[in-house]
Amino acid sequence: MLSQRLFKAGALSLLCLGATVASPAFAAGTATTNIAVTAAVESACTIATTTMVFPAYTGTAVVDTTATLSLTCTNAAPYVVALGAGTGDGATTALRVMTGSVTGSVLNYGLYQNAGHTTSWGDTAGTDTVAGTGNGTAQDITVYGEIAANQLSSVVGNYTDTVAVTVTY
Repeated sequence: MLSQRLFKAGALSLLCLGATVASPAFAAGTATTNIAVTAAVESACTIATTTMVFPAYTGTAVVDTTATLSLTCTNAAPYVVALGAGTGDGATTALRVMTGSVTGSVLNYGLYQNAGHTTSWGDTAGTDTVAGTGNGTAQDITVYGEIAANQLSSVVGNYTDTVAVTVTY
């Protein structure tokens, strides 16, 4: 009998303890709010170029070639690509000048927006530049180069120029 009483007392104690532990705590209230989350996507562009290499020039025929500008701009970012005059003495965007390895030797050439060489590519926005809109991936833009025939006074040798490419976005 004693063991039954101890069992009943223990069970009653556990029951009371369970009721105490399982009792919910009474909160005075709750409060909620929101966190504002914002971000701004800004325009950004990167550009890479290939070298423009003209085939051998003999002076008797026009020589054409191309280079590629690979432009990657933020999706929906407008951009404008301008090409400078180059580093040759007296060069303009309408008539660029390569300088030869022999002092004083030059070879004139042009850079164009189209394969027909009818639209010169320069650095005056809205006039002779190329505009576009980024799509978030690389966009290839072709630059067309041409050396006109009959530059027979050019000295045999290698000719070079460096043209600045500027992307405004």
